[in-house]
Amino acid sequence: MESLAGKKIVVTGGSGFLGGFVMKRLLAHGASGIFAPRSCDYNLCDRAETERLYTERTPDILIHLAARVGGIGANRQNPGRFFFENMAMGLHVVDEARRYGRLEKLVIVGTTCSYPKHAPTPFREESLWDGYPEETNAPYGIAKKALLVMAQGYREQYGVPGIYLIPANLYGPGDNFDPESSHVIPALIRKFVLAKKNRSPSVEVWGTGSASREFLYAEDAAEGVALATLHYDGMAPVNLGTGKEIRIRELVEEIRVLVGYEGDIVWNTSLPDGQPRRTLDVQKAFQEFGFQAKTDLRAGLVKTIDCYQESLSKKAAGWQGFAGLGDLTEVRMAGPATRPQDKSHET
Repeated sequence: MESLAGKKIVVTGGSGFLGGFVMKRLLAHGASGIFAPRSCDYNLCDRAETERLYTERTPDILIHLAARVGGIGANRQNPGRFFFENMAMGLHVVDEARRYGRLEKLVIVGTTCSYPKHAPTPFREESLWDGYPEETNAPYGIAKKALLVMAQGYREQYGVPGIYLIPANLYGPGDNFDPESSHVIPALIRKFVLAKKNRSPSVEVWGTGSASREFLYAEDAAEGVALATLHYDGMAPVNLGTGKEIRIRELVEEIRVLVGYEGDIVWNTSLPDGQPRRTLDVQKAFQEFGFQAKTDLRAGLVKTIDCYQESLSKKAAGWQGFAGLGDLTEVRMAGPATRPQDKSHET
């Protein structure tokens, strides 16, 4: 695809955490007609609603980001819901793309939770099927991985031009800081910021701290999605990441220092670590469409912490909203401001 100019683009989950950044990057690459559907207007778990999205919005490109996700706790509490809703949304989006028949590109964003629990690191795309995912993430991860098989089958049989991307764990300004459903970085930031504010003597952290993760700044991930939309047309999945991992114990200490919390850290080893290691081989993204992450973890953490602290200050002053999400209206080229359909991405 030479240009996004003049293309009608639908971004499911476009009001969510990753979606806002994706819409901005699409604009930067020349797009103008971008629509982020609201779940109250187009429920993607319903086939008829998904069909109506295609017929009413007549997209040239559809980027499927919408997902039902959360951290380890949310995955443990909602395995059935996470499987069903992600599977249903994906099934309807892909099959209605077939029936619609006019898409120039269907971009599906998957999850590193789909990789086998004990896959060799860094995770290479070719190892995606070499074992079962980590148990707490399996319902979500398998539902998303099934969409890769569906996209490949539909490309082969029906000519649906689908591609599949696998981003590392995302973080950044505007992330989900809800204590019940947030992922590791926003959860830790919230704990340390509030502990410092309340002068708490200690902060409890799940697990042993021995697990490792790779973290990708959301704006970098969005650039990867935009570049793939423009320049990638292969059947094979492609990782998006930094290729760098950090132990959770080291991450906890880094956030503690950046926040300025001086109390103790208590590790609750009765709670799970999740997958032992998670880092990606990112060579294919660079080779296929020139993607390379730019934001250093420490710099990204500083921006995310500053955003969260700003949101708390505004909330205390009676401002309604979340710092970092308030400027999304300017990139919604079609449709009103919405609440997220996705809480995006990963444990």
